Amino acid sequence: MKRMMYRAQIKKGSEEVALDNLKAEVKAKHLVDDGKLMTISAYRWKSNIFLYYECIEEDIYPEEIFTSLDEYMEDWPGKDEYRKWIPMIDVFHFNAPASVEHWRRKEPVEERVGRVAHLKPEMMSSYIYYHYQLQEERAFLGGKYEIIAMHENLLFGYQEFPAVVEEPVLEKKLNTSGTPKDWKDSRMDLHFQPWEDGHLYFKRIEQIFAYY
Repeated sequence: MKRMMYRAQIKKGSEEVALDNLKAEVKAKHLVDDGKLMTISAYRWKSNIFLYYECIEEDIYPEEIFTSLDEYMEDWPGKDEYRKWIPMIDVFHFNAPASVEHWRRKEPVEERVGRVAHLKPEMMSSYIYYHYQLQEERAFLGGKYEIIAMHENLLFGYQEFPAVVEEPVLEKKLNTSGTPKDWKDSRMDLHFQPWEDGHLYFKRIEQIFAYY
């Protein structure tokens, strides 16, 4: 099992046709039906597209799934060849798959939610520090399928509801106890860039599709 999270950006003026092509693409559903993906969801925020999906055996990349979108998506530099889809870095999760059976949902999922937020650039390292510590010390438990990924200072989070909360199966990586006893003492309020309306933290974004 491998969890994948990606970001892409639609070319200006191509939003409507890109979204129509994304919704019409059947390969994502076929991969779920064929047992190659456990779940896949796509979300939109402004001109950004976010993917969350779970590969059961072999790694599958967005370029293999969404071939009809290339002409409508921006190129991203940073490697020898430009890319349409940028892998986002997993910076926090409460749980991780130990096996296919461990990760398979046991109860129906009512909502698969995507959300975004921006960190203050100077607080990115602090955010990762606190969250990795929380994650690997198991200071407290949270949603089994919740995950937060980062690209630049943009965070994309995936959640499922009703949330499943259980002790992780995989061994934790830290034997320290540095996570603040009261999580409020980590001062996450100082880490986020406020939205234009003054809201801090994450906001839900539009779901394009979700297959399981």
